Amino acid sequence: LVESTAQTVDAVRDAVRAGRRIAVRSGGHCFEDFVDHPGVRTLIDMSRMRAVFYDPVRHAFAVEAGATLGEVYRALYLGWGVTVPGGYCPGVGAGGHVPGGGYGPLCRLFGLVSDHLYAVETVVVDRSGRTRSVIATRERTDPNRELWWAHTGGGGGSFGAVTRYWFRSPGTTRATPPEKLLPAPSATALTFTARWDWKSVDRAAFTRLVDNFGRWAERHSSPGAEECAIYDEFILGQPAADNLQLFGQITAAPAAAERLLREHIGAVSEGTVRPASLSSRTLPWLTAALRGSGEGVGDWRVKIKSSYARRRLTERQTATVHRWLTRTDTDVFGSLSLNTYGGQVNAVASGATAAAQRDSVLKLSYLAIWKEAAQDAAHLAWLREFYREMYAETGGVPVPGEVDDGAFINYPDVDLADPRWNTSGTDWQTLYFKGNAARLRAVKARWDPRGIFRHALAVPAG
Repeated sequence: LVESTAQTVDAVRDAVRAGRRIAVRSGGHCFEDFVDHPGVRTLIDMSRMRAVFYDPVRHAFAVEAGATLGEVYRALYLGWGVTVPGGYCPGVGAGGHVPGGGYGPLCRLFGLVSDHLYAVETVVVDRSGRTRSVIATRERTDPNRELWWAHTGGGGGSFGAVTRYWFRSPGTTRATPPEKLLPAPSATALTFTARWDWKSVDRAAFTRLVDNFGRWAERHSSPGAEECAIYDEFILGQPAADNLQLFGQITAAPAAAERLLREHIGAVSEGTVRPASLSSRTLPWLTAALRGSGEGVGDWRVKIKSSYARRRLTERQTATVHRWLTRTDTDVFGSLSLNTYGGQVNAVASGATAAAQRDSVLKLSYLAIWKEAAQDAAHLAWLREFYREMYAETGGVPVPGEVDDGAFINYPDVDLADPRWNTSGTDWQTLYFKGNAARLRAVKARWDPRGIFRHALAVPAG
């Protein structure tokens, strides 16, 4: 349990000298066993490093790695009326969220959280075994700049132990007042949930709903579009769970938000079934941000898979989704979520940050969730086969192309590195990082040449 950068340096040095495998935990959640791997012998927990403050030296907002997103939102907004466009779950730790290129309800308006990263402090180990902390910034003259770049989408746990981030938006200068250094959200947000009754949704209606949602995303995901104020997730769940819902928030003035919601629900329902219920509520923005997606913490076993989509699902993919969700020969609990994406995210060049997917309109997350270890095999098999069939034309994975655009490193999936499940001939690094993979390997070779910081999807040196 470290409380400072100096203590983190000491902890890493001691572990390296003793030959112990290291993992770093910032306090949120992780979808694979990168932290709790049985080979880990030194676990560095950042949860006592959670300060959020304005740093006049760097003229940026400092966020320690153990701070949760909710703590970040609260401190920035109450102190200066600004925020970072981070994730929907306020309990997520900033330490791992930021380097994966985190996204959330404001990303369509303001880009990824990593797009606003100005600097990062990282504890690294060189080839001789010397342990030290390094601060890397986005300044073009910074000799450590590539280490900063790697933390804008290269994923956590690959290059060192992050202790602190600094944020200020691109285009700001030292003359910019603090309350203008980061985006300012609207005063209120309209949260909403639309639910469809599976009993009234046959295959044709399901197909039209999914297609309508995808068409809307295609039409309204250009940077600067008014509709970028809308962020929602279309949860395609199973009839047995009566789970078919669209929920999210619209970050705009109340009158505009109400109009955008009516238009959005109308577009999704056009020519097919309208939602059985629609609830909405205008809240102060910070209240909405701290409520987030409504996810609770529980003792669950979870597996997640992901993909980016440049366009709506194909007819074959939609038929595949319907078939897997309506199967009656299994009691597996799973779903597919279609999340709106694009907007300001797509205003950034693919190589400007390590987060390479910059022309997608949807982000997909495939989920299986269960309680008991005895259920592992059935749930894993269901999810793996579902995912493989969705991308059957490209070797069972979302190879970047006309429709799909790889996967999201913050939803890590070790199956992408397993030839049993990835038969595409495209390696997992390309699926996650596309053309940025080689550059990330070069950063790894310089800053972690001994492979001290590693897990199943850590960037390799080379």
